Amino acid sequence: MTGTSASAGPAGPAGSGSLTAPTSWATGVVREVRHHAGGAVVLRLAVDGMGPRLPGQHVVVRLRADDGYTASRSYSVASDPADPLVELYVERLVDGEVSGYLGDVVEVGDELEVRGPVGGWFVWDGVRPALAVGGGSGVVPLVSMLRHAGSTGHPDRVCLVAAARTLERLPYADELVGGCQVVALSQERSPAGREPGRLVAADLEPLLRTGQQVFVCGSSAFAEHASRLVVDLGVPAADVRVERFGPSG
Repeated sequence: MTGTSASAGPAGPAGSGSLTAPTSWATGVVREVRHHAGGAVVLRLAVDGMGPRLPGQHVVVRLRADDGYTASRSYSVASDPADPLVELYVERLVDGEVSGYLGDVVEVGDELEVRGPVGGWFVWDGVRPALAVGGGSGVVPLVSMLRHAGSTGHPDRVCLVAAARTLERLPYADELVGGCQVVALSQERSPAGREPGRLVAADLEPLLRTGQQVFVCGSSAFAEHASRLVVDLGVPAADVRVERFGPSG
């Protein structure tokens, strides 16, 4: 995810099921760097001493200048909790203080300050069936859920609906095929033949199941739109968890 995250649920006590958030910083060594369209970059880090993770959590990355100035941003984790490396998808923003450095400067072998995993609200337990709905880079924490479902032998427990303008700008597009995955592109036909257009109820309704938990992640506008769609389709508000974010560089 790009920028500082904010989690909220349409109903239910905020922070219910919260986990203990680490307060100390650890050293993350960059093991892989993969550049993507639009300046986005995938970083895979080996973080010394990081505890167990859950799908949906994020970490905080802090940069430190020689004069002691620091800047930090939160990024959702895309990797499966069973993956020993922490994978981050960083969308580079114009004049982005942290994203620009991570996207343009960081190389394999560099060290970053990392704190986490953080977050106990927007997490999937790996057991309850889930519908995950993400817009743009909002799919990143949902990819962690999808990967976890696959690695535990239950790929049908998560259906991921991803919305973006074009396939090129959709993170992890190559993993969002097959099964019950849906790609909704607003400016071009999707690989499965869906006509261009905004995410609508018809994209979600066939995937709804009794007892399902729904996760929605994206910009404030997308999160409001998508969460309204699922609630209007009859999903109890208490079963919908929403994470919103905005650009912060």
